[in-house]
Amino acid sequence: MYTVGILTVSDKGFTGERIDTSGDAIQAFLEEKGFSVIKRGVVPDEIQKIRDILKEWISEEINLIFTTGGTGLAPRDVTPQAMEALFDYEVPGIPEAMRAYGLKFTPHAMLSRARAGVKGRTLIINLPGSKRGALEGLEAIFSALPHALSKLLGDPTDCGI
Repeated sequence: MYTVGILTVSDKGFTGERIDTSGDAIQAFLEEKGFSVIKRGVVPDEIQKIRDILKEWISEEINLIFTTGGTGLAPRDVTPQAMEALFDYEVPGIPEAMRAYGLKFTPHAMLSRARAGVKGRTLIINLPGSKRGALEGLEAIFSALPHALSKLLGDPTDCGI
C-alpha cells in the first residue's frame, strides 16, 4: 500500500471561504483504489508556504503527494512556480497525459500549467483545483501510478510490457 498526501492550494480554502471539494474527491478516489491518504492540508497560494509543507511531507517519506489548485493563469496561481526549486527531476509525461485527456472534455485543459516530478523517493503531481478537473487528471494517469511508485521505491525487476 502506498502512502499519499493531498495538499490543497487555495487562498479561499485556507481562510474557510471555500470548501475543499477537490481534496475530498481525490482522497475518496485513491482510497477506493487501495491507497492510504495519511496527510491532508490547505495552504494559501504562496510559493514558500507550498514548498514548506511539501518539504515536511517529503521528509516523512510519503510516497505520493498530490497538490490541487493553483495551476491556472490567474496571478495568484503559483503552484507550478513552487515546484521549480523543489523537484530533483520532472516527469513531464504525467501532466502531458492529464492535459491531453482533459482536452476531451474542455478546451480549458490546455491552460493548465500542472507539473509532476520527484523529490527523493516521493512523486509529486499537481492537479487542477476543481473537483472535476482533479478527478479527470487522476483518471488520466492512475493506471501508471502503481508502476511508477514501485520503480521509484526501488523495484529492481525489469519493466514488462
